[in-house]
Amino acid sequence: MKNTIKYIIAVSAVVAVTASCSKFLNRPAEDRYTTANYYQNDMQVEQSVNYLYNSPWYDVIRFYIYGSETMCGNVYQGNNAYSTLTVNGTDQDLKNMSYSLWAVNAQCNTVINNIRNANTTASEATKNKAIGEALAWKAMAYFLLVRTFGDVPIIHDNTQVIKDAAYNEQTKVKKADVYEYIVMTLEKAIELLPADPNIGKYNRIDKYAAMGLLAKVYLTKAGVNGSITSEEALADLAKAKTYAKDVIDNSGRRLTPNYEDVFRMEPTIFQQTGENLFSWQWVSGTGIWTAQNSIQSDVSMAGIDEFGNTWGDWKGPSVNLMDLFGVSADVEPTLRVDTDDRRHGTIMMFGDKYPQYWRDKGGLDMYRFYFDPDYYPTNLESNGSNHEWCCQTGGMYAKHLYGCGSDHVAALGINADRMCYQLPTHILRLSDIYLVYAESCLLTGDNAGALEYVNKVRARAHAAALSTVTINDIWKERRLELALEGDNWYDYVRRSYYDVDGCIAELKAQRRSHWDGISGVYKDYVVGDDGSYAGPGAHTWDQSKISYNASDELKDVKPEMFTIPFPTEDVVMNPNVGSDAEPVSVDVRATYSYDF
Repeated sequence: MKNTIKYIIAVSAVVAVTASCSKFLNRPAEDRYTTANYYQNDMQVEQSVNYLYNSPWYDVIRFYIYGSETMCGNVYQGNNAYSTLTVNGTDQDLKNMSYSLWAVNAQCNTVINNIRNANTTASEATKNKAIGEALAWKAMAYFLLVRTFGDVPIIHDNTQVIKDAAYNEQTKVKKADVYEYIVMTLEKAIELLPADPNIGKYNRIDKYAAMGLLAKVYLTKAGVNGSITSEEALADLAKAKTYAKDVIDNSGRRLTPNYEDVFRMEPTIFQQTGENLFSWQWVSGTGIWTAQNSIQSDVSMAGIDEFGNTWGDWKGPSVNLMDLFGVSADVEPTLRVDTDDRRHGTIMMFGDKYPQYWRDKGGLDMYRFYFDPDYYPTNLESNGSNHEWCCQTGGMYAKHLYGCGSDHVAALGINADRMCYQLPTHILRLSDIYLVYAESCLLTGDNAGALEYVNKVRARAHAAALSTVTINDIWKERRLELALEGDNWYDYVRRSYYDVDGCIAELKAQRRSHWDGISGVYKDYVVGDDGSYAGPGAHTWDQSKISYNASDELKDVKPEMFTIPFPTEDVVMNPNVGSDAEPVSVDVRATYSYDF
């Protein structure tokens, strides 16, 4: 669809294999790569899937990590189309995301066909594993497409669409049928993928990762026809519960003991338990743009690294998200009480220190970063030595950061570069599956099961156990656990299928705006009379100078705002995907198949 479908279908006919994490670094030379001379053996077939873990997903990032996070109320970035839920088809980040997701689908299809048609000595087990990985990523792409745009076309076979010259005739399919297509795709992936026994080495998708995604798909699908209590919905919830419990009981995975370790760069830390089921495995040092992670550039404060490539000070975690964690930036930091480890791992606030960042300075101190001009490590001074302000909510992202160049080398033994680092981005975690199981239990009358697994998630964060659990408790738990990971907006989307009024009421009740005067109060609190950094208590904390500015609150929410329109260029080229175009019903099992 640039016309995107036409463009992506054509481009995907030639697939460039790029790198991912550790063993993903080996790849064929692009100038010699063709389907005729690749896929010749087990190693080449396995490597053919590597790039599906990074490059095609690169342009998803900005919409996924902070566009959707702003829409759900987790992030403040001023009064813009994301904060007002009025994103339209001309938004560049939305267009990039759409094109990227269609590229993932097209390239997964191409990899699958290339492996199936190759003249190769590769074993059936290796071919099945690689095809299963491609199918799982294809399912993930469609899961994002249907939750973002609602009814979407199904492009099952790019080759056939090219042959028929039908790229401008693709018609939207009803989202209930799209979910069935995702289910069918994941069922085939599960059939082909092995159950990997190597706990701690989950760089790649295995059978249980695909099962976890299928559990989440069933939970989402359950309400798509407008009821969460219908016979059909209850059947889907039962399947969500079954698949989630299979992953929990039989995969060998467990929650990483320390919440913040989930988001570290070191493989020995973030891989230690297999908690991360699906991750974008970025790489640096390949010279291939889009294979790398660059999220820190968009979400972190200027000057955190030596490359002059961060510009995220103006946006940050919202007042509403801080409210959910039970903290407030207008309170003197020495009086702040955290009752949940996830707050520190999610929202960086004044008074916080992070030993994993700026290790050569003994860790990153939020106060000193902003107000001590002598604090900056070597080579960082040119990026600014005294910011004196951060996001007007009083907090910054703590997730998605790698720190500075020396941190990157300390963790991985390789250099970072400008907008180029190797921190993985996790997009489906075991804790999410615990909460999928808990919600499926609660909605099918198993309150004990729901309470047990919500409390398992809370126990890892050292949050107090709940004595009873409601659906609102689970909704809140999902926001606390998965905040800033691109998922919470999609919880609102799936709930809007059957409880749109509840979603609207909750969004309108959020404190989505900012504080006035907060930066000045923090500065005065730590800077002495001579203008030098003195530390907390240099002057008395003056809360009276801080006031909440409600100007950016969400005042008008309509049901249609939970579905984002297709990029305008796509609609111009193909009116069948316009907002007013009627979707078609498809008998998915009769129309499509994976006959291999």
